[in-house]
Amino acid sequence: MIKKFFLLSLMVSVLIGGNLMSEAKNINKIEKNWDKVFDKSQAVDVKKVEFKNRFGITLVGDLYIPKNMEKNAKLPAIAISGPFGAVKEQASGLYAQTLAERGFITLAFDPSYTGESSGTPRNVASPDINTEDFSAAVDYLSSYKNVDPEKIGVLGICGFGGFALNAGAIDTRIKATVASTMYDMTRVSAFGYNDTIDENARYEMKKALNEQRNEDFKNIQNGGTYKGADGLPEKLTGEEPQFVKDYWGYYKTKRGYHPRSINSNGKWNMTSALSLINQPILQYANEIKSAVLIIHGEKAHSRYFGEDAFKKLKGDNKELLIIKDANHVDLYDNTEKIPFDKIEGFYREYLK
Repeated sequence: MIKKFFLLSLMVSVLIGGNLMSEAKNINKIEKNWDKVFDKSQAVDVKKVEFKNRFGITLVGDLYIPKNMEKNAKLPAIAISGPFGAVKEQASGLYAQTLAERGFITLAFDPSYTGESSGTPRNVASPDINTEDFSAAVDYLSSYKNVDPEKIGVLGICGFGGFALNAGAIDTRIKATVASTMYDMTRVSAFGYNDTIDENARYEMKKALNEQRNEDFKNIQNGGTYKGADGLPEKLTGEEPQFVKDYWGYYKTKRGYHPRSINSNGKWNMTSALSLINQPILQYANEIKSAVLIIHGEKAHSRYFGEDAFKKLKGDNKELLIIKDANHVDLYDNTEKIPFDKIEGFYREYLK
């Protein structure tokens, strides 16, 4: 019984972090000078940047700058991250490049402990640190020479949609927040999908995770490492839930595979689930005074996260947009379904 609940917890909390290497490593041949999973725009310049968060972790991001920008311009800017377990070369970079084409300075960054950002042990998630990562990105953008510090927004995808909202609740410098196809990672970790895990089951999860802490400590003392969580299968049997097939179709194929992505090629640190279980985000979402746009797919298994988060928001500058016929992963990279015109208009209205 403990094992059953434990495996369920890890499935929901790591949000499909994967360990496929043998099948996917040669699928996506990344160009020597362009390591993204999407095509390079000729209208945007990109440069790699580094900045520290208040925990002393060095974050690495790609700064996207419109080529037609005047030398002394002061533009609105957007910090972007997600999905949970992805890297800046995947969906967040696509969003960043597209919005830079539309006249914004954008920063797609790898969260702490993942991708090219620092932090050890690797592949750790934290509701506190990952919320702080957004504020650290705002720190960087606020001081950038071509950014108007009074015109900064954030955009979070999937699990980082929840962290972006959480940042909007604490960081008053954020003037507009977009959460696309969002997850509340703390809710799904503590309660499972559709809130099916009760207090007794949650206790068994915590018990198993803390037993793993003991094992991890012994392993580290003997020169080993932390145990990783299970994730996507190496091959699909066809019996998986549709949302698992959707994730696999993005992270494990040419469409979205990237070697630094946990969900494409790695494992989340198993005991990350403990802080996600114990530290719920969005407790002060009702106090967000700045503008918020929540976007979700009509057919997304995660839709209820966005709808419930929206119910907590107050004010006439909040909006929920449901995209017809879109599933959760469609809003990662399907440019026919991602409402970029709406997103641009939202930021134009509130970053002015």
